[in-house]
Amino acid sequence: MAAQLQPADCGAALARRLAVQALYRWQLNPSTWQDLASEFSLDADMARADGEYFRALVQQVIEQHEQLDLAMAPFLDRAAARLDPLEHAVLLVASVELQHRPQLHSAWSSTRRSASRAASAPRTAHKFINGVLDRAARAWRPAER
Repeated sequence: MAAQLQPADCGAALARRLAVQALYRWQLNPSTWQDLASEFSLDADMARADGEYFRALVQQVIEQHEQLDLAMAPFLDRAAARLDPLEHAVLLVASVELQHRPQLHSAWSSTRRSASRAASAPRTAHKFINGVLDRAARAWRPAER
C-alpha cells in the first residue's frame, strides 16, 4: 500500500512547485525575493501551499544562488548559466533542500523534484535533473547511501 501524504507534505510539495515557478520567472525577469513572494501570494494555489516554506526557499535561492551554482558545478555537464531556466530552478530548489534541510531524506527530495517540474520542460529534463541530484546527494549526504 502506498504511503499516505500528510496535509503538511502536500503543502510543502505545492510550495516547492510554486518556488520553482517563481525562480523560473526570476531568471527571466530578475526581481527581489520579496517582490516574488508578494506576486506569488496572489496565486490561487498559495492558499493550499506552505507559504512560509515557499518564502524560505525563494529567499535562500535568490540570496545564495551563486554559492548554490558553485556547489552544483561538479555534478553538471555544462555551466549553470547554460542550463534551461526550468531545469536550473528545479536544481536550485533541490540544492537548498539537499544541503540545508537535513530533515528531508535525499531520496524523498529527489523523487519530489521530478513531480514538481512544469509540463513545459524538455522531455529528457527529468533524466538530467535526477542524474545531477543523485550525484549531488551521494556527495552531500554520504550517510544516506
